[in-house]
Amino acid sequence: MAKVVNKAIFSSRVFSVNLVTYHINHRVMNHVDPVQQGRYFKFNIIVKQPKVGGVFICQKTIFNLFNRVYLFRPDRYEHSVTKIESGKRVILSIAVNI
Repeated sequence: MAKVVNKAIFSSRVFSVNLVTYHINHRVMNHVDPVQQGRYFKFNIIVKQPKVGGVFICQKTIFNLFNRVYLFRPDRYEHSVTKIESGKRVILSIAVNI
């Protein structure tokens, strides 16, 4: 499986911003992100969509704008990304744990 490049832009105990690049043949299996306490929110902006594959699937989103901007609760709802068949997927991910 291809490596994920996760560049931390900012990180604190409550708030983080990352630029994440997923390369060809990568997929994210269905999962929930555990947190020790509080509520966990992710705001993901797809900066670059792969040519084929790399589709984000989430059990429930708070909002989904044009399949490019998502706000969801990764601690409560299962989410995944289908296999990237061609190109790469780059997201700006903003996470808040309150």
